Amino acid sequence: MADTKTPETEAEKQPKSVRVVLLALMITMMLAMLDNMIVGTAMPTIVGELGGLEHLSWVVTGYTLATAASTPIWGKIGDMYGRKGAFMTSIVIFLIGSALSGMAQNMGELIGFRAIQGLGAGGLMVGVMAIIGDLIPPRERGKYQGMMAGVMALAMIGGPLVGGTITDNWGWRWSFYINLPLGVVALTAISVVLHLPNKRSQARIDYLGAGLLTLGITSIVLVTTWGGSEYAWTSARIMELVAIGVASLIGFVFWQTRAAEPIVPLHIFRSRNFTLMSLIGFITGFVMFGATLFLPLYQQSVQGASATNSGLLLLPMLGAMLVTSMVAGRVTTNSGKYKIFPVVGSVLMVVGLYLLSTMDTGTSRLTSGVFMAVVGLGMGCLMQITMLVAQNSVEMKDMGVASSSTTLFRTLGSSFGVAIMGALFNNRVQDVMSERAGALGSKITERSAQLDAASLAKLPAAAREAYQHAVSAGTHTAFLLGAVVAIAALAAAVFVKEVPLKGAGPQKADDATDGPAVAPPPMAEAV
Repeated sequence: MADTKTPETEAEKQPKSVRVVLLALMITMMLAMLDNMIVGTAMPTIVGELGGLEHLSWVVTGYTLATAASTPIWGKIGDMYGRKGAFMTSIVIFLIGSALSGMAQNMGELIGFRAIQGLGAGGLMVGVMAIIGDLIPPRERGKYQGMMAGVMALAMIGGPLVGGTITDNWGWRWSFYINLPLGVVALTAISVVLHLPNKRSQARIDYLGAGLLTLGITSIVLVTTWGGSEYAWTSARIMELVAIGVASLIGFVFWQTRAAEPIVPLHIFRSRNFTLMSLIGFITGFVMFGATLFLPLYQQSVQGASATNSGLLLLPMLGAMLVTSMVAGRVTTNSGKYKIFPVVGSVLMVVGLYLLSTMDTGTSRLTSGVFMAVVGLGMGCLMQITMLVAQNSVEMKDMGVASSSTTLFRTLGSSFGVAIMGALFNNRVQDVMSERAGALGSKITERSAQLDAASLAKLPAAAREAYQHAVSAGTHTAFLLGAVVAIAALAAAVFVKEVPLKGAGPQKADDATDGPAVAPPPMAEAV
């Protein structure tokens, strides 16, 4: 009788402990997602107090570079020395960077402290996803990762609102200090509740590989950040960065075949599913961050929407993404099937982006909202499923590098998306302004193709109308490119092999070729 009750008792215990850990993980993920949104809203006030307008972009670039470069390293450290310790260390570094950023006395200090904050942030997202991978069997993982997608959507909607409220009422320094109490709560909960097996690898960290990868990623991000804005795409500086980036990454790949404990074990790319999910993640990042950049600009410039609550402008897309992520997670948990979601998600993303490319100066807010919802439905099918399938395609010992590699590809996708779509947008806006407003149009957009509400209001009526047509043309070009790129995600999704999720029942012998069949990971232990 006792034997028959034991499994039921364990089944009852596990969800309770997992829910406590998940709450701490969601708080941590909220920190990572909210930070840039809040700080972006506070930047005009920060510049007004600290000065250094010419270095403004580095407040974001320094953080982004540090985050991207450290992401794969955190994943490997977690695999080698234990997930819990690595994750808690990344939280502590993030909080130290937050506290120092809040105390910055000049723009140089703020940029340096933001880089420290970014180093910690690189481990937050990776840690959250890898710990979920450690705690929960893949068949159950979908519904929890759907919750994480909800946190992401909430952060993107609420970030600008929270940032504006904090800056107006408490001052810009609290945009950073607000991380401290939330971080302490998450840190305490994880320390007390989360229990994972201790690890201690005898191998040393691959410092040469880490250095080459960091140099390569940094060069790529700087090319996508500076190209077309700080420097011309064909300038010597950009060409130098391209050469450094390509050489570093080639050297990194070569060295990974020889390193005793490689930062990114190349054998994980032998899995067809893992490679395809990395590609789909890259494209999802490309599309998502491009859309979140140009949609508010279109709505404010062309449709006359207020910039005050800019996060709310994306509600149709983010709300649809949230709902679909939750549904996809539940269906995957109940059925163990997942291939349908990358395929359907890619189709919806292509259709939605094409619809967005048809918007003009006469498109209503209702119509654009429906188009955004279609894109959101597509991204909701892809956002968390890519991570789920990628984790299901590797052994438990590679869970960290699988999570960090997938996160890194999405981050790089966002950098390329913003850069390439931004370059096309700016060129198209300037061309249309020259056609419709002549020399005045060229002068208006010679410094920036993206005018704020105050600058737009000062324009003569004819110039303002020309600018609205120019923005419509620019968004048409940008979203049409996004639709073409999204076709590659659809092609990749078609070739995904539906390997049974671990924990979903016995695997067939021929299924083991794409994802190792191992026992489901242990769940969190209750204190």
